[in-house]
Amino acid sequence: MKQNSSSKTRVIVYTIFILMLGIFLAYGFIYKFPKLFQETITKIEKDVTVTDKGIADAVDKIYDSVIIVSNYKKETLYASGSGFIYKKDDDKFYIITNHHVIDGGDNFKITYSDGEEVVAKLVGSDQYADIAVLETDAKENIEAVELGSTDSLRVGDTTFTVGAPLDFAYSWTVTRGIISGKERLVEVTLSDNTDDDFIMNVLQTDAAVNSGNSGGPLCNSNGEVIGVISAKISSTGVEGMGFAIPIENAIEKAEGIINGDASDYPSIGIYPVNVSTVLRNSLRDQTYFLYLMKYNITKGVLVYDVEDGTAASKAGLKAMDVITKINNKEISNVAYLRYELYKHKIGDTIQVTINRKGEEKVLSLKMIAS
Repeated sequence: MKQNSSSKTRVIVYTIFILMLGIFLAYGFIYKFPKLFQETITKIEKDVTVTDKGIADAVDKIYDSVIIVSNYKKETLYASGSGFIYKKDDDKFYIITNHHVIDGGDNFKITYSDGEEVVAKLVGSDQYADIAVLETDAKENIEAVELGSTDSLRVGDTTFTVGAPLDFAYSWTVTRGIISGKERLVEVTLSDNTDDDFIMNVLQTDAAVNSGNSGGPLCNSNGEVIGVISAKISSTGVEGMGFAIPIENAIEKAEGIINGDASDYPSIGIYPVNVSTVLRNSLRDQTYFLYLMKYNITKGVLVYDVEDGTAASKAGLKAMDVITKINNKEISNVAYLRYELYKHKIGDTIQVTINRKGEEKVLSLKMIAS
């Protein structure tokens, strides 16, 4: 028993000695080579430090190419918004803005970042694309913007806008954010009548967007324009959600306007109304309301009437039919009906699925000019 106790004591003493020796050697090593540990600590700090110098260079690249658009009606300021010089052709500037910025006006002026205001001519516009093109004399020392692409754009990429939110007091405000989503389908109100609504395929950003930003550029971190802001499709009360028309769509439409190619949207020759509208107005549209209730139809587009000699009449569409699909894509209202129709060109044949007295039918319909 005494021998075992003596052995344990030696082990404890030996362990304590080794521990103290290790501490002493470690202290001596640190004291002898302090720079080694300082460098190691510095390296760790560099690995976790994020340096962000901002996007000032990218903003400088586009700043002077952004303009303010003033819409006058009988010499009175009617509306205003933003825009940008997208093309310089000899001694002319071509400026992109939104249709709703120039809508209702009869003469227009643009203001440059240095405060100079000049007259601009409306080349043309497209309500459904929400794109308008203005023309004015070119100005020295200002170039057209550099156009980017949405093909390689990823959710999370940095974006920024330049424009005049709210009014002229905040002209050339820069806001920054990210791409929050791509290919968002957003319903656009074209008039007080919901049966006139339309669907647009847009980019979503969380960069601050207000009404005066309409028509201005959405840019990537390189200062390239990737979209045209359309504040019209931002819902009241929604924060942190701005929308922009992809630049490829905007340029295609702008070039068509400049070249005199009128926006010729296809038509099928019907008077459509939302099923939801009929169900809300049961007293005014009692006949249609009872028809929908009888066959338990709650969504789609009701055909009020069909024009003689049109694509719809030739395909066999009749009043009281309810359109539920186009090429097997669900049609919940008139906005989606237009969206699906306008994907196609005049002369294309589409498949229209209808509900007729509770039975589903598929009709082939050839698109014609509206």
